[in-house]
Amino acid sequence: MAHTVREKTKLLQRIRRIRGQVEAIERALESEASCSQTLQLIAAARGAMSGLMAEVVDEHLQAHILGARSDSDRERAAGELGDVVRTYLR
Repeated sequence: MAHTVREKTKLLQRIRRIRGQVEAIERALESEASCSQTLQLIAAARGAMSGLMAEVVDEHLQAHILGARSDSDRERAAGELGDVVRTYLR
């Protein structure tokens, strides 16, 4: 995954923000915050995870499918991506 190494700093920053959002959900639950406030926090964290997923999927497409050196590499990368997307959408 050499392409993620190039984006490592940016991806790690996103993960740290997501961690902060998850910790905010935990604090809201511990403090018995209102349902609407907790739901907003969960929705924000889910959106952040979706954004991270989109970023890594895009990088995968660019590096391993569009930039594949052979048809067999392209097919393998497309299959891997399909498997991950199906799991993600469950």
